Amino acid sequence: MKSNLISKSETADLLKTVSEKWRIEFPKIKNLKVHQIADEAQIITGQGIKILKVNDEYLPFLSETQLLEKFPHVTVDMGAVKFMCKGANVMRPGIKSHNEFEKEKIVCIIEESQHKFLAVGKSLVSSSELENMEKGEIIKNMHYISDKFWEIGKTIYD
Repeated sequence: MKSNLISKSETADLLKTVSEKWRIEFPKIKNLKVHQIADEAQIITGQGIKILKVNDEYLPFLSETQLLEKFPHVTVDMGAVKFMCKGANVMRPGIKSHNEFEKEKIVCIIEESQHKFLAVGKSLVSSSELENMEKGEIIKNMHYISDKFWEIGKTIYD
C-alpha cells in the first residue's frame, strides 16, 4: 500500500469537494494523507478525519462515529444485519425507522439493538418515496463492516 501526504492546496481542494458533496463543514486541516488501497480505492486520513474514496464517491469511513452521526440514517431490523455485513443493499422490509434524506445522497445504516453503524450507502430513493413503498431497494450498500476497506482501514493510523 502506497501512502503519501498531499499538499496544502490539494488538501484544501479535497476538503472543499467533500464538504460540498456532504454539506458538512470541516475544521481546517493542513495536510491529508492518501493511502492507495486498491486501483479504485483510497483511504484519506487527517487530523480527526478518515474518508473512503471509491472511484469518484467519497464516503465517511465506518470507524468515524462522530462524522457518521452528521448524516441521515436508516435503522434496520436484526434480520437484515447479516446480509448488510455481506454487502447486501438495504431493502424496504428491513427498515424499522429513518430520518429524512434525498435521493442519491449518503445514508448511514444502523442496527436496531445496539444502534451501531453497520454500513454506508447511497440512497436510491428519497425518504418521502420510501414512506409509500412496501418492498424494493432503498440504499445501495457501498461500505460495510468487514468489507475489504474496513479490514485495511483498521490498520491505518495518522
